[in-house]
Formats: sequence, C-alpha cells, structure tokens
Amino acid sequence: MQSSILRILLLCLSTIDFISVSAQLITAPDGGNKQAMVGERIGITDVTIHYNRPRVKKREGKIWGELIQVGFTDQGFGNTSTAPWRAGANENTTIEFTTAVMVEGKPLPSGKYGFFIAYDSLSSTLIFSKNSSSWGSFFYNPAEDALRLNVKPEKKDSSEEWLQFNFTDQTDSSATIVLQWEKRAIPFTIMVDVIATQLESFRKELRSDKGFIFQTWSQAAQWCVQKNTNLDQALQWADSATSENFGGSRNFHSWHTKSLVLEKLGRAAESEAATKKALIFGGQIDLLGYAEQIKDSSKAMEIYKLNYQRYPDDFYTNYGMAEGYSRLKNFKKALEYARKSLILAPDPVLKTYVSKQIKILEEGKDFTK
Repeated sequence: MQSSILRILLLCLSTIDFISVSAQLITAPDGGNKQAMVGERIGITDVTIHYNRPRVKKREGKIWGELIQVGFTDQGFGNTSTAPWRAGANENTTIEFTTAVMVEGKPLPSGKYGFFIAYDSLSSTLIFSKNSSSWGSFFYNPAEDALRLNVKPEKKDSSEEWLQFNFTDQTDSSATIVLQWEKRAIPFTIMVDVIATQLESFRKELRSDKGFIFQTWSQAAQWCVQKNTNLDQALQWADSATSENFGGSRNFHSWHTKSLVLEKLGRAAESEAATKKALIFGGQIDLLGYAEQIKDSSKAMEIYKLNYQRYPDDFYTNYGMAEGYSRLKNFKKALEYARKSLILAPDPVLKTYVSKQIKILEEGKDFTK
C-alpha cells in the first residue's frame, strides 16, 4: 500500500516537472517590460518588427552609454565577449522583410533577421543577423551577419519612457524606422524597388492556381500600363487574358486591356482593332465606363450612342446619353435623357443622384464637370 502511494507521488512530481519544462503558462515578460510588434507595408513588402520594450524607470541620463554600453561588450554570459545591444529587452529583437529591400542604400535579401545595435553617440552600428532565434545577444556571432551599417543617433528634447520602434517619413517606396528611447533616436531608412518586387510577384502568382483565369492576366497587364513598364511582357499577359484557354476571349475588359498595352507600345492600328473587339463584348456598364474615360467628347458620344442603341430602355444607357449631351453642352437633349433615366432608376439612391444632375442641367450647366 505504501509502495503504491509512493509510486503515485513520484508520478505526480515527475508530471509537474515535465509541465514546468514543456508547457509553461503564458505570463508577462520579466522586469516590467512589454512585448510589442510593429509593422508596415511598403508597396507589397511587409516589414515586421518584434521586440520587448524596457522603460526608463527614473534612470534619465543613465541609459545611453551606461545601461546600454558603448560598442561591443562582454556581458559575462554566453559564448561571446563582443556582444552588441539586443535593441530592446529580453529576447533579441527581430525584423522581417517579405521581399528584398535596401537598408540605408545597402541591399538585404528577404527574410527574418536578428537585429542588434552597437551603440555610439557619434556613429552606431546596426547589425542584421541571419540568426533570429537566439536569446538576446549572449550568443551573438559576427559570422552570421547579413548586413552591417552605421547611422548617427539623434538627440531628442523630450524623453520617451518606453522604448519603441516607429515608421516615419513614408513614401510609396520607402519608410524610415526609428528606435526611440529616453532622449535618443536611432533612425534608418528602408527602400523597396516597388516595380521590381511587384513584377516578381506577378510572375510567381501567375504560375500558381491564380493563373488559370483571364482576370489575373489582365490585372497584371493593366498594372504595367498604369506604371508604363514591362510592356513587352504585358502584351504577352494580355494575349493570355484574351485567349480561349483562360476564358477571356469574349470579355470586354481583357480586350480593352490589350488595346491599352498596344497603344502604349505605339501600335495604334492594332490597338484600335483590339478596342473594336472589346466593344463587341461590352455590357451597359462596361461601355458607360469606357465612354467616361474618353477625353474627346465627340468620340465619347459615339460610345454613348452605341450603348443606347443596344439597350435603349436601360437606366445606364439613358444616363450615358444625358452625360454625353451634357459634355457637348446640348442641355436640352441631356435633360430629355436624364428625365428618362430618372424613371428607369432601379433604386432610391440613384433616383436622388439623377435628380441632382437634372437640377444642374436646368440651370444650363454641364453636370459632368
């Protein structure tokens, strides 16, 4: 009996020990630090930083150069005597890029990196390490560096109690990441080749299951038109969009996209032929939207009329005729079609909208302006 009880107690103790090692409960970080994550998308590139936020805790003037020692130091633990600061507290800070980037003008491949700083008030060394899983910088190995660069820290008048990373000075292709703590800021700029990364993404995605429908080929080609780039390949993508293989051979948008690519390439006759093909397959809303894009009001009117001839009793075609005549300053004819479109409007929102346009026309003004 006693031996059975002893076996049970030993089993319980071993189970408790196992739980403490392999399945600990979630608790707040030690030392009053906060775990944090901050990220931003630049183009299609996601930049994500995971870090722990220490606080000043009445140590003003003793953070930089004291708590955070200058340069590389021996922390008295681990296997390195030349450790940089872990750019935060507890676990090492990590920064991840989903595509290749430029950091302060220097290339860095996509991936997740351990982020360290060898602090100096005049020139701090930023380190992006291929090792992102070690704890802190106790096991830092310079052989694992993917990139090192120097930046100048900035002095701040106000004090930041909790260490934080922020994204500032954003543009379509760049952002400045700023580490701020106490009265210091350490900024560094991330730049992305938005065109190259987007094209690389298109090429990859179009080889996946997304490449089995014409819409994605058309989308990629149209993006190239908008950016005026990669036009030769854009034409190949437009050819795929208009092929029977991907279902776009009888679609307005795929043929319209092809006409835009050909126009950009200076192949006017072929562009016009593709436009005529697109018009064959255009519905009421397709043709209305196309007419609205044409700057020449007389040429736009030809499309408004074509649309009306096909669908004379449709709200959108009558509204289009009103729009076309308004652009031509023939407000009497525009009012005629606007009032007809008001009767045909399928919902109260559109009725209200058309009613406002009618008032403008009654004042002898172009409602398309």
